[in-house]
Amino acid sequence: MPTADQAVRPTGWSPVTAGRTQLLGIAQVALSASPWTGVLFLAALFADDWRIGVLGVLGTAASTGTAALLRTDHDDRIRQGLEGYCGCLVGIALSVRFGASWRVGLLTVVAAAVCSVLTAGAVRFLGRFGLPVLTAPYCLVASVMAIALPAAAAAPATAAAASTTGLSATDLGLAFCNNIGQVFFLDTWYAGLILLAGLLVGSWRAGIAAACASALAILTARVMDLPVDQLREGLYGYNAVLVAVALAVTFLPPTTWTAGCAALAAVASVPFTTAWAAFAQPSGGSPYTWPFVVTTWLFLAAAPAMDRPGMPYEKAK
Repeated sequence: MPTADQAVRPTGWSPVTAGRTQLLGIAQVALSASPWTGVLFLAALFADDWRIGVLGVLGTAASTGTAALLRTDHDDRIRQGLEGYCGCLVGIALSVRFGASWRVGLLTVVAAAVCSVLTAGAVRFLGRFGLPVLTAPYCLVASVMAIALPAAAAAPATAAAASTTGLSATDLGLAFCNNIGQVFFLDTWYAGLILLAGLLVGSWRAGIAAACASALAILTARVMDLPVDQLREGLYGYNAVLVAVALAVTFLPPTTWTAGCAALAAVASVPFTTAWAAFAQPSGGSPYTWPFVVTTWLFLAAAPAMDRPGMPYEKAK
């Protein structure tokens, strides 16, 4: 006799279910569990560059499909989109690095499938410590490919010298939007605003956390006197946006202490991002979202040690 859980679980995949899962896979890039967030995120991808949108969708489908074929779980993670977001980011990263071609499409499918396998292993390993996988599989695959494929155009180096130019109101507005847009490698202000709207649709707390983190990242970068052109492009703030959403909304209970913890982590992610960019630059790579992953892990691991509410083990699964 089937259990109650089995009784309510769908036995097949309809087009609606598959579409919803695909949208959730895109939304989960920013830790959202709303398909409407996925709709707006997808709109932002195509608004910036249709090729980014196509490869992002292809990566999401390949990663999710691999998880379904390998039966990496009992469909729960798959239906929540948790098996698709790393593939989505890999597809976008390859599109930005190599452009759009059938070779890049094939590479996206393979890389997204590898992300799915790595995710399965990371869930089992990190779950023992009560830590979420986040975007670690994507970061690992993208970093390896940046080193292994020397034909790629070299990524722009992060300038080490202090900027001597001022920051205009236009620069501030572009930096604010691009800090959110660069989560998906998008560098147009309107794409960033569409992504922010998507976060607000999924959770008003997530939208506010992202906006505050973007502002904090700008302030931190200015205190550090980082180059204005890099700041304007959002290259210092996208990790801060993800860190704030993770700590203030997703994994820790909403308290005043949590808000302060998330703000401190967002500030810390800026020098982490700068250091990681300098480390990755000789190989032509990028920090990707490594600073977000490491910063979030450290703060989540430290929360119980500070005698404050930590993340329940169940949320790491």
